[in-house]
Amino acid sequence: MITAVKGKIARQGQASVTLEAGGLSYEILTPVSVLQRVKENQDSDGNVRLITYHYYQMTPASGMPVLVGFLNEVERDFFLEFIKVSGIGPRAAVKALNRAIGEIAQAIDKGDTKYLKGLPGIGEQKAREIVAKLQGKMGKFILMQDRVVTETPAALSDIEEEALHILLQLQYKKAEAQEMIKKALERCGQLTTSGELLNEIYKQRKTA
Repeated sequence: MITAVKGKIARQGQASVTLEAGGLSYEILTPVSVLQRVKENQDSDGNVRLITYHYYQMTPASGMPVLVGFLNEVERDFFLEFIKVSGIGPRAAVKALNRAIGEIAQAIDKGDTKYLKGLPGIGEQKAREIVAKLQGKMGKFILMQDRVVTETPAALSDIEEEALHILLQLQYKKAEAQEMIKKALERCGQLTTSGELLNEIYKQRKTA
């Protein structure tokens, strides 16, 4: 089991960071409050150490290993508590934790379901279940000093980030690739995967 990865940042997306360590590249899912502080936690050699939660995402045919990363054990402990709530798996938890963990913990302790409903993927019923399961267990997490910058410049979505990464590998210039992605999304805004986005880019170049 992989419990930590230390390496240089090779790529940073909206919900993950790729670290290069020992000749290997590890893609690590990361909640927003962690992702926004990754670069400031680089050491003098430019390395970042992430504490990881390692699990297997099962499909009918196989299991795919997945890593979720945190800057310290307390953040990981909160994540482990959060996924104890019925119906909240690791990927859903990474998506939901888009605000400071200390702030989320305080909302749970106060039973603030209105706040919890504001987290991605958390509805009224799920917010109540979170409070029922975790209220009274948040003491050390409320003391956390993590933060999330909510007013940030528009960032690429995950599928845009992936498509851009592929286009750069195909030797397109970054500005050209970004323009193709922009036009494809303007033509078809219902794309849900990088594959669909790249297919739309191909169609628009074919008809140009």
